Amino acid sequence: MERDFTKEQNYIKAKKRVKAIKGFYVHLMVFVIVNIFISGVVIFGLLQSNYSFYDAITNFGVYSTWLFWGIGMFFHWMGVFGFKSIGFGKDWEEKKIKEFMEK
Repeated sequence: MERDFTKEQNYIKAKKRVKAIKGFYVHLMVFVIVNIFISGVVIFGLLQSNYSFYDAITNFGVYSTWLFWGIGMFFHWMGVFGFKSIGFGKDWEEKKIKEFMEK
């Protein structure tokens, strides 16, 4: 009976994890699509205001939503994947020790 409970509990955890990962990737797609659109609108508006193409492209307004929303994306990524995705998980030290011992 206990095994069934553990299996069910692991299934629920895995399902939550998949939902969180899917949510992050949906957020990432919306981030890219919306920011491309916003950047295009800002560039078009600047070009209509007699800015040169170079001045329009290098204007901070074009990149501000990428930057500030990107900070939010970073924290969402950290919330979903955590420091493990950077490479410093539980087994990192053991892997590095083995790697150095082989050399």
